[in-house]
Amino acid sequence: MVPEESPRAYRSDLRTAQAAQTRTRIVSAAAELFATQGYQATTLAAIGRAAGVSVETVKAAGSKASLLVAAFEVVFAGVESAPSLADTEVARGVFALPDDAFVDAVVGQIAGANQRGYALWTVLLGASASDPLVSTALAEILEHRRADYRMLVAELVRRGIVAPPDDADALADELSFLMSPEGCQQLVAQSGWTPKRYRTWMSESVLGWAAARGR
Repeated sequence: MVPEESPRAYRSDLRTAQAAQTRTRIVSAAAELFATQGYQATTLAAIGRAAGVSVETVKAAGSKASLLVAAFEVVFAGVESAPSLADTEVARGVFALPDDAFVDAVVGQIAGANQRGYALWTVLLGASASDPLVSTALAEILEHRRADYRMLVAELVRRGIVAPPDDADALADELSFLMSPEGCQQLVAQSGWTPKRYRTWMSESVLGWAAARGR
């Protein structure tokens, strides 16, 4: 006989679920406001109004700086505080793909993440110049990004798509530059490229880069 869940446990689970839903609304509202109004113009009170909660509830969810970082992470990768992009839904199943589909899938998923996140990335870069908490968080994000691209280079070498390099970090830096949200911001937002054209350009650029470094 399966014991029934106690009322106390039920209430605890319900409160946890409600708290998670509230945080999701707050982070979503913060993402929209930061992307459209910028960091300085976005207030915790405005986030609360957009999320339909009190400013006290917003403050309990985190500081303005932490909400900006959380908003970027969720928009870009679908989850907060992931140590690696490979551990998120954005990259789920990609490393199990055969060689002929692997590069295309990587490009497609990063292009999609860049298109979702480049506006917040620009805000994050700007805010880091004046907010020490954002600056510290940005440094951590950039280190995770470097680690992700080092892992990608290692996988390309393992698959024989590129030759073992003398300087794997340099190759990781090259890939990071080609596939950066900054590039997406320039081509899509500033130059008016369509997402399809941007995706095609990135694919051709990465394939050309890999061919130049092949065995």
